[in-house]
Amino acid sequence: MILASASPLTLTLALGASLAYAASATGVVRTGEKLTRAAVWLAWLLHGTLLSWSLLGADPRFGFAPALSVTAWLVGLVYAVESHFYPQLKTPWLLSLAGALAVVLALIFPGNLLHVNASAWLPLHWALGISSYGLFAIAVVHAWLMTRAEERIRVAADAHTGLPLLTMERLTFRFVSVGFVLLSATLLAGFFFGNQLYGAGHPVKWDHKTAFSILSWLTFAVLMVGRMRFGWRGRRAIRVLYVGSGLLLLAYVGSRFVMEIVLGRSL
Repeated sequence: MILASASPLTLTLALGASLAYAASATGVVRTGEKLTRAAVWLAWLLHGTLLSWSLLGADPRFGFAPALSVTAWLVGLVYAVESHFYPQLKTPWLLSLAGALAVVLALIFPGNLLHVNASAWLPLHWALGISSYGLFAIAVVHAWLMTRAEERIRVAADAHTGLPLLTMERLTFRFVSVGFVLLSATLLAGFFFGNQLYGAGHPVKWDHKTAFSILSWLTFAVLMVGRMRFGWRGRRAIRVLYVGSGLLLLAYVGSRFVMEIVLGRSL
């Protein structure tokens, strides 16, 4: 639950980020797109400061909720940068809502203290893994927007995407490609340097996290081959993307949730 030692700064940053996310979620209708983007940037800055304070402080912790929080932060960053290069891209209010929920969830469930014998390279290993989470998450958001747009086009309604569908599709699979590279690097580092990363007594083992990680990698590999070799597009490619992303979510966040919350143990 919420740390008894949570500082006033932590609570202030969490409250500010949540309110900024909430403002951006409702701003499209009430204040217009420019102020909405400003609220998104403010939320991202406050959220990033909160993450830095929580993960790099004297007693750094990590778990399923901080992993979701970092992922939501990365998704917000990517979307904010995208909206700069593609001003016509509209910010989904669900992204802002997810960001606010991730901030609150990480405050309630801050995770476990990091292992004292962990390698100095462990943050880089985690950065690769969480970055792949973020890239696949933004790909899923884009895929969802494409699906909604296609459904609206079929009934002769406004698509509301702000971008042509082909442009959205290209962006989606660029994120998938980079996410696949980062996921591959994360898995290779974990397999070959597990003891060095996590310290003595933490060998690589075949558990649920490893199994789901490999299954997700294989699913994304099938998606990449299917798209490059057989030209997979549309609903077929999106379904495979959803399956791979779901398996990846179960790999770390799901495993940590069961261990931390259901079983009350640390990994």
